[in-house]
Amino acid sequence: MMTETTILAAYGLLVMLTILLQVLGGAQQLSLGYLLSSRDEDRSMTGMTARLKRALDNSIVAMALFAPAVLILEILDRTNATSLLAAQVFLIARIIYLPVYALGVPAIRTLAWLAGFAATAILYFLAL
Repeated sequence: MMTETTILAAYGLLVMLTILLQVLGGAQQLSLGYLLSSRDEDRSMTGMTARLKRALDNSIVAMALFAPAVLILEILDRTNATSLLAAQVFLIARIIYLPVYALGVPAIRTLAWLAGFAATAILYFLAL
């Protein structure tokens, strides 16, 4: 059964997948030796790998906002059909967001980001 907390766990796995994809892309562009080093020398990634890094950074921020909202609702025992729908919208939006960001599709990326952000805001309003 899908709950807000299982959606949170699923999103955690999505973020972990993004980390893995970004690291694999980085290994191709920067070399495994560089990734295993102290990285004192600054190197940058390009293309899809760079977009995956930016998507990952954004996903971590989204997690930092989404997780407390879900946990607050759980602790307060205020989960309901609306909070479940908001969490589902968040997850679907983030599932859309990551590949379209990686592929460089800006308009859909922005709409997906807005949907996820709005869904998170709804969760906080439900916690008040």
